[in-house]
Amino acid sequence: MWLERNMIKYSFIIPVKVINDYIRETVKKILEIKRQDFEIIIYPDQVSLESWEKTRQIATGIVGPATKRSLAIQDAFGEILVFIDDDAYPEINFLDVLDKDFEDELIVAVGGPAVTPPDDSFWQKVSGAVFLSSFSGGFPERYVAVGKKKEIDDWPSVNFSIRKNIFTELGGFNCQFWPGEDTKLCLDIVEAKKGKILYDPDLIVYHHRRIGLIKHLKQVSGYGLHRGFFVKKFPQTSCKLKYFLSSIFLLFVIIGFVGSFFSPLILKLFLLGWLVYFLILLKAFFDIKKYVNMGVALGAVYYIFLTHLFYGFRFIQGLLTRELKSQLK
Repeated sequence: MWLERNMIKYSFIIPVKVINDYIRETVKKILEIKRQDFEIIIYPDQVSLESWEKTRQIATGIVGPATKRSLAIQDAFGEILVFIDDDAYPEINFLDVLDKDFEDELIVAVGGPAVTPPDDSFWQKVSGAVFLSSFSGGFPERYVAVGKKKEIDDWPSVNFSIRKNIFTELGGFNCQFWPGEDTKLCLDIVEAKKGKILYDPDLIVYHHRRIGLIKHLKQVSGYGLHRGFFVKKFPQTSCKLKYFLSSIFLLFVIIGFVGSFFSPLILKLFLLGWLVYFLILLKAFFDIKKYVNMGVALGAVYYIFLTHLFYGFRFIQGLLTRELKSQLK
């Protein structure tokens, strides 16, 4: 039986191209939450014949995830919009945690970690493990439940909840950017609305990782391209040293390799730089080892090296790009 509109507090918003096994798992996991005050809205390109309790499918045609999520302004009944990816699902106490976080009326939005599920494959776990050290991914709290509650100014939409009235006033996501639409939304919340975004380590979703190295590098390359562009477009949140480090490393590899053929001093500095980088990888390995087994941590070190190179290259591309449009993937 469908819920009355006035009974719904939370609306799970899930963009997807087509109904797939991931979204079936996501809906199943959400419905395991034993509460009656939520709904699920799935935005596929075309509606399928499948149906679930408390769930609506709304066809969107071929548009990007940001556009799909923004349709919640007109379709969602809940006062809180819960954005989650089709390949992610919430912990069973997810809504209980949100209840407490949104008791503070000054809190406009809440984000939490997107943890790699325990049943992911070995290489999926390796992909997720790359981000478990500040020396490799920059923000381990986005991928594992660490630290305390704190205010933040940027958070990915895989686990991001916001008051619907504020989301509506902001006009939804800026659909020009994907990935990166979440960065723009967070900036609008903090600057245009003077609102607070809360990080809560207890607000957990499980997020399946990319299968294989190529898909992993494609994902981080997209992040690098948009972050580089955002350094110029939105320096308030993107012009930070940590975002430049991969590009600095890439330039070190290229310039140092060429220069070492012409100068013994450059060769010595080049070798010294590699020693420093090895120590960084070693520190990242031990950081990651706290959360995963030895094999996954070793695989992550290999992934980290390539991640730095690909992210760094695409970041420079973003810096040099005059205009960037949303990409459908």
